[in-house]
Amino acid sequence: MDFRYYMPTQVEIGAGSSKQTGAMVSSIGCRNVLVVTDDGIVKADLLSGILASLKENGIACTVYSEVEPNPSAECIMKGLETLKQSGCDGILAVGGGSSIDTAKGISVMATNAGNILDYEGVSKIPHPGLPVVAIPTTAGTGSEVTASTIITNRATSFKAAVISPFLYPKLAILDPLLTVKLPQPLTAATGMDALTHAIESYTSKAASPISQALAISAIRIIAQNIDRAYFYGTDIASREQMLIASMMAGAAFAQSRLGNVHAISHTLGGIFHIPHGVANATLLPYVMKFNLPACPGRMAEIASALGCNTSGMTEREAAESAVREVMEINRRLNIPANIRELGVNLDFLDKMAEDAMRSGNVLVNPRLTTAADIKRIIEHAYRGDINL
Repeated sequence: MDFRYYMPTQVEIGAGSSKQTGAMVSSIGCRNVLVVTDDGIVKADLLSGILASLKENGIACTVYSEVEPNPSAECIMKGLETLKQSGCDGILAVGGGSSIDTAKGISVMATNAGNILDYEGVSKIPHPGLPVVAIPTTAGTGSEVTASTIITNRATSFKAAVISPFLYPKLAILDPLLTVKLPQPLTAATGMDALTHAIESYTSKAASPISQALAISAIRIIAQNIDRAYFYGTDIASREQMLIASMMAGAAFAQSRLGNVHAISHTLGGIFHIPHGVANATLLPYVMKFNLPACPGRMAEIASALGCNTSGMTEREAAESAVREVMEINRRLNIPANIRELGVNLDFLDKMAEDAMRSGNVLVNPRLTTAADIKRIIEHAYRGDINL
């Protein structure tokens, strides 16, 4: 097997590690950073310790807190103007995937011409961006260790993927103390986002032994910790394990890409503004069932990692138990059982299929997929009918 592995992001993990942000930012040579975040992070007072650490280390900063869910090109270009006005030499992202994706977009636009949407696709960015330090406050997207950013084109309601090795953050700081106050719905959505990343990465046609090792370990860790993170909430150990699993799943799919869940969920976010993690979680069992005939062995291995008792089962039966287990996890976490409840309107079915087929994720999905297949998956997920 021929494959390539490249993951240049330094990762620091530990409770309270964000209090060392200033020293770590200084160590990579930044003296004036743009802090990219959203209003919710500011109101939750998650920035105070981080900003204090910057000040203690003589690092100047400007806060850009206008990040929006499913960030648009306009959001990135506005942040770029703030960066230029402040003379920043680096970017510090604090928040969920939207903040980190926005920061990565601002980073490369600081050194490249045009609009971020000009670089949709793979390896189209000509010049490295400013260094990015990412501090995730949710255990879900893994964006702190990936080479991609997802940007919404407001004019077309399409979520464009920009992929480049220049988008890897320089440093990621994983502090579980920043996630303990996460509301249950966000814990569920982001945790299932991470599980989706791990499962899709594991079954991807572009998977390698390294990406699969990361992905299957992430599945196992999530299965063992997501309930305690959701129901208990303030348990530091489970919160830390979820952050680690999210990061591992991100590192996995940075190598392998994903699959049909993401191809479809991006269009649900673009057209209907559905939160990414919830869309992924709801779609996941339907895509797993669709993919099962193409990768029953890998699906059976996923079942074992999820903790299913597959003793005495055939490979096919074990694979099907993985689908049932994901549906059961969704039920426990109060994730909707169908996309109709998320606000999807089948009047847009043709556009959903067209946009999904634009995604490079379809090309690495384990089962060959046509536009008609995408429509069928969406229709079944709308009705809540798992019998694809």
